[in-house]
Amino acid sequence: MKSTPLFVILITLLAFGCSNAPEQKAANSINKDSLLRHVETLSSDEFLGRSTGTEGEQMTVDYLVNEFEKMGATPGAENGSFVQEFPLLGQQTSNVQMSVSTNGRTPFSVEYFDEFMAWPANQSEEIDVQNAELVFVGYGIQAPEENWDDFKGVDVEGKIIVVKNNDPEHDPELFDGETRLYYGRYDYKYEKAKEMGALGAIIIHTNETAGYGWNVVSNGWSRERFYLKGEGNASSSPTKFNGWMTYQASQLLFEEAGLNLNELMEAANSTDFEPVSLNGVRMNVSMEADYREIMGKNVIAEIKGSDEELNDEYLVLTAHHDHLGITAPIEADSINNGASDNAAGVSALLEMMEAYKSIQTEIKRSVLAVVVGAEEVGLLGSQYWAENPTVEPGKVTANINLDGMNVYGQTKDVVIVGHGRSSFSDLLVEEAQKQGRTVKPDQHPDRGYFYRSDHFNLAKIGIPAIFPNPGREFIGKPDNYLATVDSLSDANYHTVNDEINEYWDLAGAEVDTRLFFLTGFRALNAEDLQTWRSGDEFEATRLRMLERIE
Repeated sequence: MKSTPLFVILITLLAFGCSNAPEQKAANSINKDSLLRHVETLSSDEFLGRSTGTEGEQMTVDYLVNEFEKMGATPGAENGSFVQEFPLLGQQTSNVQMSVSTNGRTPFSVEYFDEFMAWPANQSEEIDVQNAELVFVGYGIQAPEENWDDFKGVDVEGKIIVVKNNDPEHDPELFDGETRLYYGRYDYKYEKAKEMGALGAIIIHTNETAGYGWNVVSNGWSRERFYLKGEGNASSSPTKFNGWMTYQASQLLFEEAGLNLNELMEAANSTDFEPVSLNGVRMNVSMEADYREIMGKNVIAEIKGSDEELNDEYLVLTAHHDHLGITAPIEADSINNGASDNAAGVSALLEMMEAYKSIQTEIKRSVLAVVVGAEEVGLLGSQYWAENPTVEPGKVTANINLDGMNVYGQTKDVVIVGHGRSSFSDLLVEEAQKQGRTVKPDQHPDRGYFYRSDHFNLAKIGIPAIFPNPGREFIGKPDNYLATVDSLSDANYHTVNDEINEYWDLAGAEVDTRLFFLTGFRALNAEDLQTWRSGDEFEATRLRMLERIE
């Protein structure tokens, strides 16, 4: 019989806790079997991939409401409901064509899906752009605080801008070095195109600058897209379309203009970079789009704190319940079950809420679960809640966002996106130390994960937020196990393969969920509300929100 390493025994005892304190007993009630039960249900084929606006979404909402009712949580949405509905406009693009001409001839067409993706940027039903000029604008960033302006006064109105993805990361003194800021997100590029009056915007894709492969772009942007209804206006927006183009197709595009793409991508790293016109090259883009109006759904539940002076303040737990639904079949499987992304996160949230309910008399502040919809189509559920909050943002002490969990086994460490940015992050470090574990910052700061999940929308309204990620130092696993996990994660992300498999080991999710629960407990009973670090990009908004409640 193989003996268990002493270190594993010690860390397990620490994780399970030897304390008789109510919060520790409640934490220990969270276990891998109960976590698995929720995941098995939500990621089953019966839920049809939980896509926004589908029968699968309604089944998910019904399941969540039922779970909250069973544990005794109270409705947290308007009019005594568990469900906060929000209006969405669904956009399905078709008949997308792109061609490039030089001096009146048409040297090549660009293949939709395989080489480029594009969609109407202004909610029009038909787009027909002909003979448009193109301008390469580097990163397409204007950041006065960095003394950075990629446009240098060049007028791009009525032209298509071609943009390098990411933000400059070659200099640690600029844009936080290898940490991707909002400037590096595709959202910013498209917003800047609209602001500058561009006719269209095309982002050059590379795996390195995006942080994911072309398949994520093609699968994600070929599906029905959603917008909060009222966003965009076909009659007023100058930008007709947004899009992506593969690196290989982009090379051909630049070669038609006699330009070297690699040299220009490198030149874009300089503050002296100036826009470069693709002289003589013109682009034609046409497409059609159908629209439908639906209601998205957030599920909101509350556990009231016991302190009458503090229970109008909240810890907010977020997780998104939606996934990709049904897509083109791969080996006869067309259901994107979303077991890791994000049935696992929803499961952790439900278990934390049930544990808080079990010690309701021990928590001073209240807990609000906001299980959002429409995350996979643009963080829209959390955006709507942030714009229409059911509690005052200045009364929210912090947010824990659960988007994916460690489903591959116990680790010595835990990764926190947002590590070191707030006092709340410090609490998690202290609780992890009690488990004998270490906390590490985002392992891929260049990918901009802080801006890619629902906590970002809460941070934008000033709420100190953290986004836990799985650790990297696995305990009791074979050599090279981390490489196996990384390979599985890459292969399964946003595909039909995101299902429970033989590698799943929820001992890691169990210990992590207990850690997040205990960290939240600290914030619920702390003397003061949590704060952003001085100088953080969200600190000023936090201070404004606090002023509103004084």
